[in-house]
Amino acid sequence: MTQTEVTKEEIMAVYPKVAETMADALGCDVEDVKLDVSLIEGLDAESIDFLDMVFRLERTFKIKIPRGKIVENARGDLPEAEFEQKGIVTEKGMAQLRSYLSEIPAERFKTPMKVADIPRLFTPETFCKLVVHAQREAQPAA
Repeated sequence: MTQTEVTKEEIMAVYPKVAETMADALGCDVEDVKLDVSLIEGLDAESIDFLDMVFRLERTFKIKIPRGKIVENARGDLPEAEFEQKGIVTEKGMAQLRSYLSEIPAERFKTPMKVADIPRLFTPETFCKLVVHAQREAQPAA
């Protein structure tokens, strides 16, 4: 199932609440939570913080975000074996990742990239997109 692109308007509609939620989770100022800051390198987030942020976002927006959803969304229709091999993202996988995480500057995609390092790319905007997708999925089909 291909997901329609999330618009800037949709991102900006959820961003203030996402930023506030992340600032709470990370114990930083909401001003530090810029759309494009790396959560790990810029805001010192750790993997446990991602779980906390997802939990808080689910509560704030009354949505469900399954574990591993970002990587799953990034992989799209690509079979896992074509997305990564032995924990390293394949060339096809990288193309898929770049397109899904279109908000991330190209120079931040290191090759070879370990699947475990994908979260290093995440920004508040990545989570805004996650929220928008979850909100769409929560709406009954017309």
